[in-house]
Amino acid sequence: MSSVGLLGGTFNPIHNGHVAIARQAREVLALDRVVFIPTGDPPHKPHETLATAKDRFEMVRLAIASDPSLSISDVEVRRSGKSYTIDTIRLLQQEYGPEARLFFLIGLDAFLEFPTWRDPATLLTLCSFVVLSRPGLTFQALSELPLIPPIPQASLVELDTGRSVRLNVPVGTQSLICLRLPPNHVSASDIRARIAQGAPTANLLPPVVESYILQHHIY
Repeated sequence: MSSVGLLGGTFNPIHNGHVAIARQAREVLALDRVVFIPTGDPPHKPHETLATAKDRFEMVRLAIASDPSLSISDVEVRRSGKSYTIDTIRLLQQEYGPEARLFFLIGLDAFLEFPTWRDPATLLTLCSFVVLSRPGLTFQALSELPLIPPIPQASLVELDTGRSVRLNVPVGTQSLICLRLPPNHVSASDIRARIAQGAPTANLLPPVVESYILQHHIY
């Protein structure tokens, strides 16, 4: 059985932090690969700082092209209208087949909104969720989250204080995995602001992505 990590996002633009997170999670969880899933164009008028889905997809493709353990899916770029995670997971289950176990990688900040997603209870039965640490937030916030099994407070404190880096919580046939990764302070919004101001972005973006942005006058 293969294990596949799924990393969704706008990737506006993809930066070194995104790539580092994918590689770190793949190594810690012994995943066969991590698949980046850029979001499509919003159904309404896009925000002025959101690059097109075509450009964001191409930037991700360029950023990961040299790493065979990373790949990209256009499942959300192809979809018209609002995209729901449960639809994406079901499509990818069909694509990768029953022999693939899926791990949905998500930041702690985004996972705290999980109960508001479409059909979250069913989602927990379709794949395992890997909740990644985020600067300024603590895993102890999960103790108040509906739908997920009770997690011992002491275990969450150990994660927050760095005494442990991983916590596995069984959820039926799947798992909720809390993963403490090295702090990553690279910000896509900061990168966009730097580009707009003509400021340097060295060490923040893969060089091929920086070149693409400059060549196509994005942001």
